[in-house]
Amino acid sequence: MELSGRSTFVRMFGSAIVMQGMLSAASFVAGLILLRRTSNESYGHYVLIVNAILLIVAVQCSYFQPSIVMRMSHLDLSGRKQLIGGFLHNQQRLLLKIVAMLLAAIALLFAAQIINWHVALLLVIGTGAVAGSLFREFFRLILFAYRRSVDVLQADVFYALILICGVLIATLTAAPDIVAVATLGVAALIGGILQARALRRFEPWDPLGREGTLRDIASLGGWATAGAALHWAFSQGYSYIAAATLNVAALAAIVSIRLLFMPLNLVSTGIGTLMLPTATGWVRAHGAKHALRRLALIATVMAIAGVCYISVVWTFRDWIIATVIKKDFAHRDSLLILWSIVFVVMLFRDQLLQLPMSCGRYRHLAGITLASTIVALIVCHLALRTIGEPGAPLGVLAGEICNLAGIIVLSLQEIRKERLAKL
Repeated sequence: MELSGRSTFVRMFGSAIVMQGMLSAASFVAGLILLRRTSNESYGHYVLIVNAILLIVAVQCSYFQPSIVMRMSHLDLSGRKQLIGGFLHNQQRLLLKIVAMLLAAIALLFAAQIINWHVALLLVIGTGAVAGSLFREFFRLILFAYRRSVDVLQADVFYALILICGVLIATLTAAPDIVAVATLGVAALIGGILQARALRRFEPWDPLGREGTLRDIASLGGWATAGAALHWAFSQGYSYIAAATLNVAALAAIVSIRLLFMPLNLVSTGIGTLMLPTATGWVRAHGAKHALRRLALIATVMAIAGVCYISVVWTFRDWIIATVIKKDFAHRDSLLILWSIVFVVMLFRDQLLQLPMSCGRYRHLAGITLASTIVALIVCHLALRTIGEPGAPLGVLAGEICNLAGIIVLSLQEIRKERLAKL
């Protein structure tokens, strides 16, 4: 399970860039199609559902990933089969219960006339999209742990094609938001099936596995999950605050400008998925200081590339807004500047985060993220009421800065602890 050398890392890094670049392009194109060809309200509905999916997927990944990475490196073939089979079996049983409860809640809201039929149907389809996304992301996580990034890439090609084609068809229907969300669920399901087949060919799992695997990792996964949920609250929660403070249509201005920088986010997130097992290996082999130096170097290189990308967007912003998005907004330049700063800070945070995660500091990370979330949501709410749409990225930026500062402090503590242990 250890990396065989620098060339292996370079190949993994390269495949991650290609993969996340493709997913970034697919997400951008899908969002752009909806933004250009549907109403701001339909686009806003789609964004709210997608953000909810991002939260639930992040919670699952955070609960499973640390334990899977750490345990698989110490298990033999039989142990890995039982571990993965147990996780999958227990995850699917829990997922069925959650879906049933969500559908029951939607039925009650509709019966009480709190939501209309359009919103009810959107939520039902969204629940199916959540289930498909969780299925796909579970196998992506396992394949990444096995360093099978090429298998993930092959499945993601089909996912991207289905998503773009389906969203394009959705704009021709009377309910584009509903059809687009349904397409997202179908694309995720097919992508997950392809990845499951790839994993079965490489190393088939025990269909039943071992009972209680979800409880076994609760102490580690629970804190990681809390941190992920809190991080989502300040990085994506702005969309719900903006919809409540302003309106769903106003969300289009905030999200459409953010959409231009999504390639940076998806590349950073994709590389971060590969970096946890890599950073864990660096800490074990060379120590925390050496790992932090490497992570900082990677973050700096990514930030430089990000600034270059941002410069291109800024230079051609008039053409992009007029020709690509085809919708102008009053606070366009302010949103561009603020989102640019947010994503540069995010590039550093995503990579430096790997050191305290590899050292198991999930409880402390959850505390830092809680503080960052409180700051972000307060700033976001006050700024939205005061200056309008630019208040959303301003709140996110406040949270990102607080989070990055806390991560740096934790990393320095690990280096100090390691130094004292050698005395």
